[in-house]
Amino acid sequence: MNRGYVEVSGPDAADYLERMLSNEVATLETGAAAPALLLTAKGRIIASLRAVRTGPESFVLVTDDSALAAPTAAALVTSRFAARCEIEVRPWSGLVALGSEPDPPRIPTGEFGVEAWEAWREGPVDGDGEASELEELRIGAGTPAWGTELDDSILPAEAGLDETHISFTKGCFPGQEPIARLRHRGHVNRRLRRLEVESANVGDEIVWNDKVVGRVTSAVPGLALGYVRTEVPDDETVVVGGGQAKMRPA
Repeated sequence: MNRGYVEVSGPDAADYLERMLSNEVATLETGAAAPALLLTAKGRIIASLRAVRTGPESFVLVTDDSALAAPTAAALVTSRFAARCEIEVRPWSGLVALGSEPDPPRIPTGEFGVEAWEAWREGPVDGDGEASELEELRIGAGTPAWGTELDDSILPAEAGLDETHISFTKGCFPGQEPIARLRHRGHVNRRLRRLEVESANVGDEIVWNDKVVGRVTSAVPGLALGYVRTEVPDDETVVVGGGQAKMRPA
């Protein structure tokens, strides 16, 4: 897997990450993980990740893409001030095992809609799931990926990450105010949807009632993902690439 890894360790690691990440991490037990976002003050995504507690004073932040590890570490170092913790990018390799649990360190992942475990270690790894199979499972599960469905222009609520990656009851974190304001007093204009389609290509227009309402962001034979205007009802039939497609919630 093309993951990135940032290790955060020290006596203030739990408290610091609790103040910086969008989800609750300080209460995690060793070996447990929580999905989270690292956000700008304006609520834009710096990185999507999972925080894994590896010890009483140590965490590994597993970023969704290896390109996110360096900016994650840089943002955390910039805001660290007097927090007593070390923040380092680790050159580890990751793997995904479907339906079985690999050797530790390991965490369950719901990214693919089936029982799956993720692990990492130094050096090359064997046993990683086939990339094409994992991509098909990811799209079928409606899971957004960095570089296709996610970047710094996407609002977390558009991708449904406000339901999985954000706590609205914890203490303050960067970006909390605009995220909470959108949830309680605003709305998004588009949301990520799954499409059951015979054939689609990334960038294809999604058309409803002769109006372009979105574009395809990821596609495999029979399945696609795309952001679609919120006025289009779920389970509606739309047109993609000249053919009909059935829309489903992501």
